[in-house]
Amino acid sequence: MDIIVCLKQVVDLQQIRIKRETREPVLEGAPFVFGQFEKNALEEAVRLKEKHGGKIIALALGNAKLKDLILEALAMGADEAVILTDAAFAGGGSASTAQILAAAIRRIGKFDLILMGEGSADNYSGQAIGRVAELLDVPQITYVRELAVEGNRIRATRDLEDALEVVEAELPAVVSATSELNTPRLPPLTAILKASKKPIATWTPADLGLNTNQFGANAAQVKTLSNLAPEQERKQVLFEGDAASAVDELVKALGKEGVL
Repeated sequence: MDIIVCLKQVVDLQQIRIKRETREPVLEGAPFVFGQFEKNALEEAVRLKEKHGGKIIALALGNAKLKDLILEALAMGADEAVILTDAAFAGGGSASTAQILAAAIRRIGKFDLILMGEGSADNYSGQAIGRVAELLDVPQITYVRELAVEGNRIRATRDLEDALEVVEAELPAVVSATSELNTPRLPPLTAILKASKKPIATWTPADLGLNTNQFGANAAQVKTLSNLAPEQERKQVLFEGDAASAVDELVKALGKEGVL
């Protein structure tokens, strides 16, 4: 069974600071990670390989630091990796991402299953899944929390918040993983050491045969007007004295503000 797992490199949201003066996020120096949903997708691919055999290719999109990050996917169980780090790929949004991934998958060739995260940790638009499936003309199953392969078909349980839906589709197909699907493994030291010896290919826009209007800033369909943290105003009121009197003063102050 040939499985392709699509991974997106994102800034670790837990490490982002906000400039107090401008309310802008400070991204410089922040570490990069793969999102939790992508790790769920990769873990499921490894479990399917352990059960049915085959090969896993990790297909990742990001910047130059992706070369180090992809070792995590290889240590978790991917057999080889294709990374897309060209600066021209950046800035296009979901439409560009889908075109890039679909072109890379076409170049990879034969596949039985494409696994993706339900949404990226940074934008969480959830659009890339459907776009990739449409470009490749294969069925898609989203919000998957249970997955099984039976011959040439897959059987999946979809989480629709207020209900569960069980669906089937013929392979090849695109499936998006939720966090309920599994618990990603922590690779042992031996797997981490072996990861650097696995094949890693780096492809450029020329390798994918895309024209300049299909990826990057030229393909952007959404324009970000602002990306600011919510405005917060601190009263900077300090209540002194014993706890009882301080609580009384706090209640009075909240009453004046109309909170209570």
